[in-house]
Amino acid sequence: MPPSSPSNPLESLWRPTALITILLAGEALALILTLAPGGQGDRLVRFGLASLGIQWIALGTLGAIYLSRRQLARLSAPAMAWACLGLLLALTAIVAVGAWQVLELAMDPASSGVQFVLQLLAMALVVGLLALVAFQNYLHAQQLLLRAKQLELEALQARIQPHFLFNTLNTGAALVHARPDEAERVLLDLADLFRCALRGPQHIPLADELALTQRYLDIESLRFGERLRLEWDVPDTLPDVQVPSLSIQPLAENAIRHGIERLPQGGRVDVSVQVSASEVVVSVGNDMPSLAGGNGGHAVGLSSARERVDALTEGRGRVEARVEDGRHLVRMVLPLG
Repeated sequence: MPPSSPSNPLESLWRPTALITILLAGEALALILTLAPGGQGDRLVRFGLASLGIQWIALGTLGAIYLSRRQLARLSAPAMAWACLGLLLALTAIVAVGAWQVLELAMDPASSGVQFVLQLLAMALVVGLLALVAFQNYLHAQQLLLRAKQLELEALQARIQPHFLFNTLNTGAALVHARPDEAERVLLDLADLFRCALRGPQHIPLADELALTQRYLDIESLRFGERLRLEWDVPDTLPDVQVPSLSIQPLAENAIRHGIERLPQGGRVDVSVQVSASEVVVSVGNDMPSLAGGNGGHAVGLSSARERVDALTEGRGRVEARVEDGRHLVRMVLPLG
């Protein structure tokens, strides 16, 4: 799934907030038409008829856009906008002709069907143009938000990379004479981690991100020795779901830096993956010092992971953190489908 500012901007129309906004805007327009001077008849009846007609037009247009979404997706953004406006005007004309046929006897005898239809088309054109401007501003804001999140990731990478770079080089230097094979493996794992980090913001399969996390933890297990105990509970077959690159690895790094590293006796880091029919849950847990010692350093990695997962899944995924039985636990929930 793409991040915010999807390749087909019409996808934003099917979100609950957008649908509710369209319905409420239709009711507001019906109220304005009802309160406009010069109308005849009972205002409550006029409001009901105006609301019915506007919602038929709004929902009919949304339905037509949804049914033709694949064809519209092939168009450029300007052509797509004008095509949607054309659908709005076409639905307005159909509803206006039908309304005139039903309400002809109740209308002002001096008015004509053509005049009635043209009036509704003029109002629909004005509303449609305003909607296009609002939608363009919304997409522009989404693009700016995505860019801000990318810059935040780049800033986070600039903070993370020197930390484990220096630690890993120190570990490799300590092993190069006594255990050269393990020193070579450390440097190869480090090269894989930096290859992923230097590619910049992207999305990778969950299996690849877990493999990078395992390489990082293998490096740290050499540095900490018996002080670090690792437990993995990962299915043999993982679903084909995308995650932000370097999103789980910083959670594991937090578990080391703000948990195991501060415990003289060391502790345990758990990484588990649970798969259900609708979602995948990746959990990273670690032993931690007492609350009096403070453990607030998790915030940077958590904030980045939370924002990037939210952007990737368009609000359907989440990252949660809590303290449970004296251990720090982070859960990354990713939707399937």
